[in-house]
Amino acid sequence: MQQLLSPTISYPSPFFHITSSPFPPKPHSFLRERLSFYTPPKMASFSGFLAKAQMEMTSVGYGGNGISSLMDYVGKGGLDVGDDLVVLLYHLQFACKRIAALVASPFNSALAKHSALSGAASSDRDKPKPLDLVANEIMLSSLRNSGKASVMASEEDDGPIWINDDGPFVVVLDPLDGSRNIDASIPTGTIFGIYNRLTELDNQPVEEKALLNSLQSGTKLVAAGYVLYSSATILCASFGSGTHAFTLDHSTGDFILTHPSIRIPPRGQIYSVNDARYFDWPEGLRQYIDTVRQGKGKYPKKYSARYICSLVADFHRTLLYGGIAMNPRDHLRLVYEASPLSFLAEQAGGKGSDGKRRILSIQPVKLHQRLPLFLGSCEDIDELESYGDVQQKVNPGYEV
Repeated sequence: MQQLLSPTISYPSPFFHITSSPFPPKPHSFLRERLSFYTPPKMASFSGFLAKAQMEMTSVGYGGNGISSLMDYVGKGGLDVGDDLVVLLYHLQFACKRIAALVASPFNSALAKHSALSGAASSDRDKPKPLDLVANEIMLSSLRNSGKASVMASEEDDGPIWINDDGPFVVVLDPLDGSRNIDASIPTGTIFGIYNRLTELDNQPVEEKALLNSLQSGTKLVAAGYVLYSSATILCASFGSGTHAFTLDHSTGDFILTHPSIRIPPRGQIYSVNDARYFDWPEGLRQYIDTVRQGKGKYPKKYSARYICSLVADFHRTLLYGGIAMNPRDHLRLVYEASPLSFLAEQAGGKGSDGKRRILSIQPVKLHQRLPLFLGSCEDIDELESYGDVQQKVNPGYEV
């Protein structure tokens, strides 16, 4: 086996410490040991197979004029989103590739056992898990290195972090959504939103301007996206001109455009919610679910239930197939989950709602503000809202 030790990409594991780590030092002994990573030699036939596959993809007009990577697509030859945003996206997708390697590592279950990594959570936040904290460090390091982010607001931090005075962008994110499911190999994801820095606040104290920059309405999003870590690693993003998905090619390290201009069907036939909580739901939501699964709604077909209990995975399926994905409780976060995903849904022709209002029209008042979330096809969301009482305001005491 051939030893591979990259000077630029370091994959965090519970058993090694990066000598030249950009992360702040951690006082955990198990992070101080070093683990060398090995990779088997490549088969001679693989390069020929890959070249043939790429020729076949190009011959059918894949991505328009051949294969297009994420960096090509957002650069001057594609959307031309601007040099600053291209640089920021480069560092974001680099961080997501490191997180993809982390969640696929055989050592992440051992990392999860070291509960000393988990910090205390405020009343507005869930208790962070070790993998959440490592993913958060990866994101923070990449945003610092980009030089294009002034603020990072994360689920894993009590407050936003001011990175530098010159960064033109504000990044809000959930670095590793669904981490509790990793031991069962259930898909997880990263969610992010990007805003312009509010330059009119530059003279304010650091803590105040960091918070106010992070509490922007979703209507001001410059870009948003998620990365799904599953059988494939998929980065789905919008820059205000449609929603597009890119799949990670592990042979080259590039995110390749595989789903250009996604359009969510106006009506689906799938609903995604935790049916075990049926008897805790408000009357309107129970009536809606009873109606559509019997095929007695406005769409005369019986709906099927599909629920992964991973927000990114459930939303990704809904984006492609239509229908509705929901959590009726005051559980999901407006700033770094609901607003970015609603932006993607709207750019694909769908909707994001709290059951009464358009998500993107809601002005955040707290960084970790929670609310019900309903995402999906326009006609499905409209029909759901017509039932009125669909927000579950009582939590009977369960965590998930």
